[in-house]
Amino acid sequence: MTVEAQKETLAFQAEVSQVLNLVIRSLYSNKEIFLRELISNASDAAEKLRFEALTDEALFEEDAELKIRVTADKENGTVTISDNGIGMSRQEVTETIGSIASSGTRKFFESMSGDQAKDSELIGQFGVGFYSAYIVADKVTLMTRRAGLAEEHGVRWESEGEGSYSIENVDKATRGTDIILHLKEDEKEFLESYRLRSVISKFSDHITIPVEMEKEFYGEDEEKPETPEFERVNKGTALWMRNRPDISEEEYHDFYKHVSHDFEEPLIYVHNRVEGTNEYTSLLFIPKRAPFDLWDRDQTHGVKLFVRRVFIMDEAEKLMPRYLRFIKGVVDADDLPLNVSREILQHNRKIDTIRQANVKRILGALEKMAENDKENYQVFWDQFGKVMKEGPAEDQANKERIAGLLRFISTHNDKDEQTVSLADYVSRMQEGQEKIFYITADSPAAARFSPHLEVLKKKGIEVLLLSDRVDEWLVTSLMEFDGKSMQSVTKGELDLGDLEDKEEKESSEKATEAHKDLLDKMQKTLGEMVKEVRVSHRLTDSPACLVVEEHDMSANLARVLKSVGQDAPQTKPIMEINISHPLLERLESEGDDERFNDVTQVLFDQAQLAEGGQLDDPAAFVRRLNSLMLKLAGN
Repeated sequence: MTVEAQKETLAFQAEVSQVLNLVIRSLYSNKEIFLRELISNASDAAEKLRFEALTDEALFEEDAELKIRVTADKENGTVTISDNGIGMSRQEVTETIGSIASSGTRKFFESMSGDQAKDSELIGQFGVGFYSAYIVADKVTLMTRRAGLAEEHGVRWESEGEGSYSIENVDKATRGTDIILHLKEDEKEFLESYRLRSVISKFSDHITIPVEMEKEFYGEDEEKPETPEFERVNKGTALWMRNRPDISEEEYHDFYKHVSHDFEEPLIYVHNRVEGTNEYTSLLFIPKRAPFDLWDRDQTHGVKLFVRRVFIMDEAEKLMPRYLRFIKGVVDADDLPLNVSREILQHNRKIDTIRQANVKRILGALEKMAENDKENYQVFWDQFGKVMKEGPAEDQANKERIAGLLRFISTHNDKDEQTVSLADYVSRMQEGQEKIFYITADSPAAARFSPHLEVLKKKGIEVLLLSDRVDEWLVTSLMEFDGKSMQSVTKGELDLGDLEDKEEKESSEKATEAHKDLLDKMQKTLGEMVKEVRVSHRLTDSPACLVVEEHDMSANLARVLKSVGQDAPQTKPIMEINISHPLLERLESEGDDERFNDVTQVLFDQAQLAEGGQLDDPAAFVRRLNSLMLKLAGN
């Protein structure tokens, strides 16, 4: 292997300085957070080395005692956080430290609005990590070497956090990472030992890796040794192994911040110890805000897996289903092998048991919150509702429980906020109503004002308004709730059951027979564009609408599939007409075949537009419309 010995000075992308300034500005009132973040990163590095060394003991380099050291140099105005963990290669430094403007950072930056208050909240989604160093330092120097590489493969990275950074290869005798903070003039309080110790005790007591500082000597009787002696500052007890009554809310919150790299408190947490044939402890958290990479397909999510307090893997996705990928925390199993791999996890019954039990605990905690703390549950739903809607398709065993947690917009009120539960809907169903009616559309407004809802509004029947992309997949898996089947108002014949009186049914049947010639003529005009033209009993105000057969793909789902580059089957719609509408009454008596054809085509195009579709030939639609308006003006 050749060593890239040359020193490079590279420029940050333009937005990086803005991101760093935002981090500093947002967190300055809680600036001691920098030490928590850097110690947390050092702890992760040590745990990763311990895991990799299970299969390659040589990585320990005859130093298996993992530790983190915090030292202050008053003369030079620096604080150094050192670890003897896994360390980094030059490429890893470039990818994780040097290239601050990674795709994830760019996504974060693009989500900023310019409103300082709102943008400050985004920091909680982004996680501050290494960048928090610039809260107190005007220059940061990083020295690192990956375990297993030779001394000459050490790396030095340095930046003032503004326009550029430098990186070069250096000799480094020991593995691991040293982060040297050159403190700003007004941050010299962190050179004091008592200040550093208090921050470590506050934020890092639960870290199992020892966090050490130089031992202090007081009084004339104690002679300070020539070689510094170090002592452990943190307690180092795995917090999740302590009894719940012995853990304060503040300790739970601090641990969450450590494990998630979030700086906000969690919404709720679930802490359980299971004993018996399958012994394990789980401590799981639900965040207040969705992480910025929640929808990143390449991003892995999950909780940390420990075996007998030994870290095994980060983001062990097998421990949580995808629809609960926002859950943070740890699972510590007593009876799994220490060398357990991701492949072994895929086929391990004990892991399946742990997963099932933890899913039930999370769902139980959410049910309790939805019942007793509606305000916080709404906070949760606004952040993670779209992800939860993946649940019924993914988790058939808990489909009914997940369905009870779902929230929707409905015609029950004028709000465009998802606050209505399926239980709420069922409790308001009219006497004789057997179905839960819903409509899917591109937006809440398109759903609320769709012509398909007209007869339902007239009869006071509530309809769920579904406009999230995931809703189309949700309704294909959630066929019923509480014994009530789900029914799309845009599919098949609209069967209102006992809500539709006999006179209405008879009137609709008679209308079909009475206006058969009109239906046939419109069918002939539209030809292959429609499967059928029929009399509608959905419409009260609009002249026409388009529906599909009961088991055909909805027009909205077809649009969603096309928007993500997937093919959608060609489905011919059925055109329903409101025979009592003045336009249809006039059309029926129209003697001019050309005008009849134009009006029929315009009605079809309008029906397409009303449900959010796109016209194949917009120019032809405009020409027909202009022609009809000119003829109308001439009359």
